[in-house]
Amino acid sequence: MNRIDKKFRELEKKNQGALIAFVTAGDPSIRDTPKVVDALIKGGVDLLELGLPFSDPIADGPTIQKASQRSLENGMNTDKYFSLVKKLDEKSGIPKICMTYYNLVLQRGLEKFARDCADTGIDGLIVSDLPPEESENLHEACRKNNIHLIFLVAPTTTSDRLKKISKKSRGFIYVVSLLGVTGAREKLSSSIKPLLKKIKRTSKKVPLAVGFGISKPEHVREVLGAGADGVIVGSAFVKIIEKNLNNRKKTTPELEKFARALKSALVS
Repeated sequence: MNRIDKKFRELEKKNQGALIAFVTAGDPSIRDTPKVVDALIKGGVDLLELGLPFSDPIADGPTIQKASQRSLENGMNTDKYFSLVKKLDEKSGIPKICMTYYNLVLQRGLEKFARDCADTGIDGLIVSDLPPEESENLHEACRKNNIHLIFLVAPTTTSDRLKKISKKSRGFIYVVSLLGVTGAREKLSSSIKPLLKKIKRTSKKVPLAVGFGISKPEHVREVLGAGADGVIVGSAFVKIIEKNLNNRKKTTPELEKFARALKSALVS
């Protein structure tokens, strides 16, 4: 069984929502990434999204764009990414998801990329700029290697398109809470609850995780109350890394503390 499925089933039995954390691999440095991951796990993160940085991250807001740039300047590339993830997986069996852009997958080769994911301990793959209609070849490569190809659903997704996405979805559906790019917000969109209801009518078996804009425990409680099975938090974690670039000793305790606060809001 894929570890993503196992984790969601485990949390369901405990009546808990999933906390999925995103950070960019190689930020603030390749050497410091394991410390960042350790802090998130200690804080209670259930699943980990590790961004493979791309030079033109069109789905990301300024916070994650800057993290990608820092990572690239630190020398991160696809080979180093997989080497890093393998070392992380040897330390922790937490489910891991690669989040990246299609150019990097295509450049490496679909079969090789999926196989490298499996060999290094990655359980899921999110390709932000790959439309489901054009994903069949990558979907098949992932299926052969027991990697869940995870799709995004936005407030603008039509009912017909949602049905197609639901049929292909494995692991969980990434529910984009608002229009626009990633980034922490003060308030969440009022469209989340009706959007989740709409998706649930079509996708009854696949967990729903809401991302984009979540940055506070009250956001987490609101999303969970609206019917989500988990939350995805990225920019708020990355901001902590960015804030402490000149004093990195503060990074890990702050990440752990913030993760713990978010996780507490997911426990009934």
